[in-house]
Amino acid sequence: MGAGHSHRLHRPGNSPVHALPAHCKIVAVLCFVLAVVSTPREAVWAFGLYALLLAAVAAAAGIPPGFLLCRLLVEIPFVAFALLMPFVVPGERTAVLGVQLSVPGLWGAWNILAKGTLGVAASVLLAATTEIRALLLGLERLRLPPLLVQIASFMVRYGDVIADEMRRMSIARRSRGFEARGVRQWGVLAKSAGALFIRSYERGERVHLAMVSRGYTGTMPAIGATAATRAQWARAAALPAAALAVALLGRTL
Repeated sequence: MGAGHSHRLHRPGNSPVHALPAHCKIVAVLCFVLAVVSTPREAVWAFGLYALLLAAVAAAAGIPPGFLLCRLLVEIPFVAFALLMPFVVPGERTAVLGVQLSVPGLWGAWNILAKGTLGVAASVLLAATTEIRALLLGLERLRLPPLLVQIASFMVRYGDVIADEMRRMSIARRSRGFEARGVRQWGVLAKSAGALFIRSYERGERVHLAMVSRGYTGTMPAIGATAATRAQWARAAALPAAALAVALLGRTL
């Protein structure tokens, strides 16, 4: 995969969570999310226990609450959608603070908010305790199709490059007195988007030619892919095992 790629979502540390192999953590997060999704929405107490489990993992990894909460802002669009459901979903109505709301809509909003927030929080913890390069190697270790792993690798590596290109183009437009104030300026923005696409395509061709000239044959060499021990798998399984127990209790009680 080449050299490591630092990302602002990653928070370096020496905790036991950081030390776990990436593929173990990926499987643990996936199983945790499946347990959360399978929990009935009426078992409100179960989602509180899930949150406590994630808080325990964050504490063990040394992830500050503020860091986690800031990264959870990515789900704001889903929160906005969920908040609309009590007003638009048909069905039985109930009064909340003098406002008539849909009972199925309220349950649907709760279902989206609770499960979505827990899933995003688990993903943030995974990214915060695992380097991007290690995540890609972990996906490869789990037998994800190599082509998908390579696409994800290039997206991570060159996403920042494209974003920096957009920033330079924006500075160039502003230095020439351009300001996007209305519909009349959309043409300039459309031309900028086209120019960015062409530059990105040309850069991709140059990168591909450089890789081929260095012996690239369609697959990337696996570097540092080591098997996990039974003890590491056992530590990684603690979170999904506890979540599974909560999910089973939520379905039976």
